[in-house]
Amino acid sequence: MLTISLLMLAASIGFAQDQLNVTGSLPTTPLPPPDLTGPIQMRSVPVGPQEPPPANVPPSASNQFEHHDDLLNLPRIFAHQWSLTNEIAPDNLISERYMRSETPTARGLTLKEAIYIAMQNNPSLKAAELDPVASMETVREANGSFDPNLTAQGDVEKSVVPVTSPLQTGAGGGAVQKFYDWNFGLNKVSAITNGTWGVTFNNDRSLSNSLFAGVNPSYTPSLALSLSQPLLQSFGWEFATINVRIAESGQKQAQWTYGQALQDFVQKIGGDYWNVVLAEENLEVARAALTFNIDLVRQNAISVKVGTLAPINLQEAQSAAATAEANVYTAEANLKNSRVQLRQDVMLNPYGTFLPEQIQPLTRTNPKEQIVIDEERALELAVQYLPSLGNMREAIRDALLQVKYSENQVLPQLNLGAQFGLTAVAGYTPCVTKFITPGQGNCDDKAGARAPLGGIYGDALDRLWGFSYYNYAAVLSFQMPLDNAIPRAALAQARIQYEQQRVQYRAALSQAVVNVESAISNLYADYKRAAATASATYYARQALHDEQVMFRVGMATTHDLLQFQEEEVSAEGDQVQAEVDLENAKLALAHNDGTILQAFNINWEVQNPHEVPWYAAF
Repeated sequence: MLTISLLMLAASIGFAQDQLNVTGSLPTTPLPPPDLTGPIQMRSVPVGPQEPPPANVPPSASNQFEHHDDLLNLPRIFAHQWSLTNEIAPDNLISERYMRSETPTARGLTLKEAIYIAMQNNPSLKAAELDPVASMETVREANGSFDPNLTAQGDVEKSVVPVTSPLQTGAGGGAVQKFYDWNFGLNKVSAITNGTWGVTFNNDRSLSNSLFAGVNPSYTPSLALSLSQPLLQSFGWEFATINVRIAESGQKQAQWTYGQALQDFVQKIGGDYWNVVLAEENLEVARAALTFNIDLVRQNAISVKVGTLAPINLQEAQSAAATAEANVYTAEANLKNSRVQLRQDVMLNPYGTFLPEQIQPLTRTNPKEQIVIDEERALELAVQYLPSLGNMREAIRDALLQVKYSENQVLPQLNLGAQFGLTAVAGYTPCVTKFITPGQGNCDDKAGARAPLGGIYGDALDRLWGFSYYNYAAVLSFQMPLDNAIPRAALAQARIQYEQQRVQYRAALSQAVVNVESAISNLYADYKRAAATASATYYARQALHDEQVMFRVGMATTHDLLQFQEEEVSAEGDQVQAEVDLENAKLALAHNDGTILQAFNINWEVQNPHEVPWYAAF
């Protein structure tokens, strides 16, 4: 009905102006009727019940980027490395047809629903969520220094060298030597002592056609245990895992940073939401003012026609109507812009189009809500819940760990090295008969006689575990620069960084107090301003009504009526602005005391990134 009446009024003003132009009493240019219907009016459909989205980033969030079955995927990875195709990210393939697509429907959302959906869909927030996920891999990388390292090596080496003396090989030709090695090793850094222990198992086989080879072929297995243990520098209670704890502190800082980004995002969505409400209310005020001015033009046109009103009154009314129409266009543009911003931030896009669905706010301002604020409690909440302060407290703990690490590096190096090894040998003694008296050779059969340590590879292994042939070594080394300038400078820098973090935290704490107290002051001021502007609107409407009565009986001029109407429109605009400012002030206080997430039932807390893989337990 309101739309029909507005169109009828627009048609009536056009009819009145046409009549004046025909008679020649007052030549005017008729105003085009404003578009009071169109895309601004949306028929939105509600969404289903929305549950609070997950806001925490647990350590398991990085599992989707890890491949624990990489050993099984090695053929696929190898093939991928040698692939000749050019890879293009799917996001780079955007067709012109896709860019023209948009979701045709609009959704009616409450403020809480808009925040929930935006948290699930907004790509900027999703990008910020990946920071603590990436930093979790830094923790695992630090633990990876305790991962046992397995080595294996196998090689074959052969050489054929020409010889000129038959004494070397017993015949002409070349001297042939062939070596086989198959070696294995295992070493690990201890997560308790920060020492490095290792086990090596080497196996050598040599074969030669030389007559002077005492054992040919020969097998020489050896087993060695080694330990390299720092005693001063890089040693201390739980010092081996200090880099892990530094990485864990960095991961917590990343979580606090994400928590701050999450709070900022929730406040931003709230601001976008209330901007749409503000633009809608301002458009209603502008349209109501245009309706008033159109009706006034119609009345004045009739009065001028019958001769009861001077033409200047019609001109003044037409000027006010044109201004009101311009204000409507401006309000429409503001509403469209604010809706675009809210739509892009919420990113409700169930159909996968280029432009997501439009959002129609369902929550309205509530200026009559009773507000009681405990300033002392608000300050306590800020210290407890503000992610920015939590981030700085964690940075102080990280700086303390850096100081401890730097203090340790000032100590001189005193390292203990130890090694114990076993060795054995087995093989055959070749028969040599050419240069000795017949019947007195060094072997009795074709295969060759057994040397004192003769035998096959298995015999060599048996002798290895007999512990008859062994070696050991112990080394104590000491090293210290005379001035020790580098570690002392690093320690001084770490202490300066720690002191900076403490001072910056005190400054941030002071700023948090200022922010909370300012937010409380603004909230109370906006609360009272909303009540005052509501009273101003009420009295302005009453005054305008009384002025209209006087205008109808000829006791008021058009100029007086327009002045009262302008004051009433200004009062309504001030009231709308004050009520929206009040809602934003509520969000600002919740943001500054760190409770904005709790206000919308969003559960977020810092997750403990501590993990102890099996290899980091010893």
